[in-house]
Amino acid sequence: MFLLSLLLNKLIQFGTLHIIDAAGKKHSFAGSDEMEVTVRFHSASLPRRIFLKPDLVTGEAWMEGELTIEGDSSIYDFLYLVTKNMEWRKGNAMHSTGKTPFTRIMGLVDQINPAGRSKRNVAHHYDLSSELYELFLDPDRQYSCAYFESPDDSLEQAQINKKKHIFNKLLLKDSHKLLDIGCGWGGLALTLNELSGADVTGITLSEEQLAYAQKRAETNGKVNFHLQDYRLVQEKFDRIVSVGMFEHVGYAQYQTFFDKVHDLLADDGVALLHTIGRADGPGATDAFTRKYVFPGGYAPALSEIAPCVEKAGLYITDIEVLRLHYAETLKEWRLACEAKADRIIDLYDEKFLRMWMFYLASAECAFRNLGHVVFQIQLAKKQDAAPLTRDYMY
Repeated sequence: MFLLSLLLNKLIQFGTLHIIDAAGKKHSFAGSDEMEVTVRFHSASLPRRIFLKPDLVTGEAWMEGELTIEGDSSIYDFLYLVTKNMEWRKGNAMHSTGKTPFTRIMGLVDQINPAGRSKRNVAHHYDLSSELYELFLDPDRQYSCAYFESPDDSLEQAQINKKKHIFNKLLLKDSHKLLDIGCGWGGLALTLNELSGADVTGITLSEEQLAYAQKRAETNGKVNFHLQDYRLVQEKFDRIVSVGMFEHVGYAQYQTFFDKVHDLLADDGVALLHTIGRADGPGATDAFTRKYVFPGGYAPALSEIAPCVEKAGLYITDIEVLRLHYAETLKEWRLACEAKADRIIDLYDEKFLRMWMFYLASAECAFRNLGHVVFQIQLAKKQDAAPLTRDYMY
């Protein structure tokens, strides 16, 4: 416990963290009195293992029951307290914890995603039980950041807002052909067709998502879904949209992605990329997320995206940064999963539930405290492909 105590004494400036070790001894690490959380360690070796690999072992200990939360606090409360002390701001050296050259290199290796590996990575997360996603997503199964125009918006309304916002940015008309890269369960593609009358092609690497999307589009002759890697598409499109897929591309493939967007986009076309990003600069996906949630995944900094867009010969015609919208989206998902915990255990087991809750809670904390945001980047081949003012977006 000695080494971990040294670390926590330096880290905890906000709130108070109490740890009850395996021998029953209580250790307190106090900053302010704004928040108080108590956790219990059930293994004598856990402090040493957390000190050596905090981003992986903490989550695994929670999954296995080696780490439990005392009283009325939750895993979210614990992670919020810890990440608040690691908050991204100038001068906070604790924010850089884990962003070492080694973790950066290992992260880049993990992001090498040729077609076969990309499909396996997608299956790992998106081919889970369809019922699981029904338990916490909105009825349209939007599994990406919603757009809260008002604090009173429900999750369903915020997802409708998001789809309409994207529709406006695409300047979509009934004469257009649209490609949706990473179409998920088909909700965005179907909505964009409904709003515009455009022909829409959606592609995904998830067989479960494809089957669901195709069933939804059975009576719509203008919307088609395919199991296809974006790198294999050959047809030209007037509009291209990609929401929540770019996080799975991997840094090594960024130039390939934007070169492909350029090749597929009509000369007067418009594309929109919606992706999780980092306000704090290049980093690495934490070890827990890489191992259990999104293998091969990475949320990029804008400085990693822009050079590839430039080399691809595309104009960035607009950038919007959605900051706490995803935190609020994840909160809705987390609370829904908490309310339906018994059903998730029935689908899988308690260990899976604890993994899933750790994923949702830690992701929400990343958006609240660790510099994660969402970028919506509008792209075109010509400067005049989009209006010169932003009024049309609203």
